[in-house]
Amino acid sequence: MITFYYHPSPNPAKVALLLEETGLAYKMVPVDTRKGEQHTAEFLAVNPNGKTPAIVDGDTTVFDSNAILLYLAEKSGQFLADNTPQRRGEMLSWLMFIATGIGPYTGQYVHFNHFAPDPKAYAVNRYEFEAWRHWNIIEQQLAKQPYMLGEHYSLVDMAVWGWARVLPFALGENAFAKLPNVKRLLDTINARPAAQRAEALKTQHQFKTEMDDDARKAMFPQNERLKG
Repeated sequence: MITFYYHPSPNPAKVALLLEETGLAYKMVPVDTRKGEQHTAEFLAVNPNGKTPAIVDGDTTVFDSNAILLYLAEKSGQFLADNTPQRRGEMLSWLMFIATGIGPYTGQYVHFNHFAPDPKAYAVNRYEFEAWRHWNIIEQQLAKQPYMLGEHYSLVDMAVWGWARVLPFALGENAFAKLPNVKRLLDTINARPAAQRAEALKTQHQFKTEMDDDARKAMFPQNERLKG
């Protein structure tokens, strides 16, 4: 059975969806990041980067959400691109685009817009621009076809879904008015029973929601350096 280290945030959500879609047996282990549980020695032994998600599958440990998606899709033989070099190249390109672009720029925009201390105008401007630039590329891809890789639902769509769920908070309440095809994909996936089960995982543990001083220390340890 796969051990799945989970927190109800965008990157673990992708993995939860793929686990539910494939039917692979797993047990969820909550990691409450606002309580600092990602910094414990036990979790760092699983993921030395101290981030969720991570999985342990027998003797195999995988961390970083898109690496986990690829591992699980290959393990199950489901939700992959057609087995040709051209299609695999397309799949890997979009999967890494989400890993290196969508996640980091959206996450950094959320951080600087909602949580960072002033002055922050330069950072907010940069990350807002880059977050929107990346999401507009996804929008253009989805304007051409139902799913990221064409006619068939894949792990790439699941990677998009993890972050698309939080776009009104991340990019503003009008985000979907500007990204109608992203919204279409989100609604399509949300209607799937596996997505509903993945979303329900967050109700299995009482995760801390307050962003108090202790949570800020756990989430943004770099800020302690500013106090000197």
